[in-house]
Amino acid sequence: MPDPLDSPLVPPALRDALHLAPDNAPLLLHVAETVLRSGGFAEAEALFKRVLALDARNAAAKLGLAAAFFQQGKHGAAHVIVEDMVKGDEPLPRALLLHARLALHAGEPRLAARQYARAREADAKLADPALEKELGAHLPKRPAPQLPKSLPPTTAPAPEEPPLFGQTESDDATRQRLPAGDLPADLSGAEPERPTTTFADVGGMEPVKEEVRMKIILPLQQPDLFKAYGKKIGGGILMYGPPGCGKTYLARATAGEVNAGFLSVGISDVLDMWIGQSEKNLHSLFEQARSHRPCVLFFDEVDALGANRSDMLKSGGRQIINQFLSELDGVATSNEGVLVLAATNAPWHLDPAFRRPGRFDRILFVPPPDQAARASILRLLLKGKPVAEIDFDALAKKTEGFSGADLKAVIDVAVEAKLREAMRAGSLQPLAGRDLLDAVKRHKPTVSDWFQTAKNHALYANQSGLYDDILAYMKISK
Repeated sequence: MPDPLDSPLVPPALRDALHLAPDNAPLLLHVAETVLRSGGFAEAEALFKRVLALDARNAAAKLGLAAAFFQQGKHGAAHVIVEDMVKGDEPLPRALLLHARLALHAGEPRLAARQYARAREADAKLADPALEKELGAHLPKRPAPQLPKSLPPTTAPAPEEPPLFGQTESDDATRQRLPAGDLPADLSGAEPERPTTTFADVGGMEPVKEEVRMKIILPLQQPDLFKAYGKKIGGGILMYGPPGCGKTYLARATAGEVNAGFLSVGISDVLDMWIGQSEKNLHSLFEQARSHRPCVLFFDEVDALGANRSDMLKSGGRQIINQFLSELDGVATSNEGVLVLAATNAPWHLDPAFRRPGRFDRILFVPPPDQAARASILRLLLKGKPVAEIDFDALAKKTEGFSGADLKAVIDVAVEAKLREAMRAGSLQPLAGRDLLDAVKRHKPTVSDWFQTAKNHALYANQSGLYDDILAYMKISK
């Protein structure tokens, strides 16, 4: 790479000053920030590394390097730096903002919303309307101001203030004015996102992909053929298996494959302390999906919303489950064009009524990736990163039992070590096979505990044969 100081983006006066004082870290930092702001991301990266070679603890240089990585699409490298910077008690507000952007790119909107809210609270100048629009309903609401219970007779009533950011008609003030059960349903949620991830970005999982194709992709591509057989678009698929094996990622890729809307639902999006409001929230989410067909409605950790009713002592949870089952049946409104995907690590806690045909009529085991899938995942994870020649198949053999999340952790460990080496050397160092093998040795697979629990259910609570796939994967005969 040519000397970044020779870039036309470096002002001549600053270039001359650096030739006179090449080890002046503050001056070099100023030049790097100037180049970064001018769009010279690769040149800025090299300059920030020079600063860190002189002053390894320079927080501004670390943040600048992370920003340069981010602008070049090197999200993994940026995440390694920023994740370490936001761990302290008082992280830099701009580090929080960059962490929010990285989390959003990684498909973690709730984490992104939390970090963005922290950044905005620490520095109001960092407010970004475009980012707020992307985060939508995931942004936490600001607490309403505490008003005195009564005012002295001589005090004039306070003028009405504009609503705080994020307040809606269902905030705490409204709740105090309405009796329980009469709260308005929030139908004004943000537009469903349109993921750009497709099946090409998902390594392995071919059986699950094929089921998804039959449910929504092929009916949209060949509507006349499916109509002739009376086969509708959509339905329900329940995915279960150990954590970190790509269930959430596949759900997002399903929407991207057909350019459909995508709504990800967590327990906090549904449950509410007010009687009847949780059911209204759930109905509102289904209505939002129906109004944006084709749409993928994804319930993560669905067992938290659909736990076995026989285990519940109170009726409140049962009412939510009854509402959930009614929405899946499409009693009042057709669910055609809506694919309901759900994921759980504990299918044995899910109410059996969900497994009835017409609800989640496909229940699929998502195991850790096999060797071919692991090689594919590693290639995808290293795409866009500086790499030397790597034998992916040999590396995949060394990662038996690793989940997709484990493989990502391996890459992150290798990148972090390589970043330290690059900072010491003052030049970009490509990732080599030995770097990844060293990272594999430092990381242990995380799915063994899940299989120990699943094995007990598959052996002793498997009258319907639901968990036969677990026994087959573990090579245990019934």
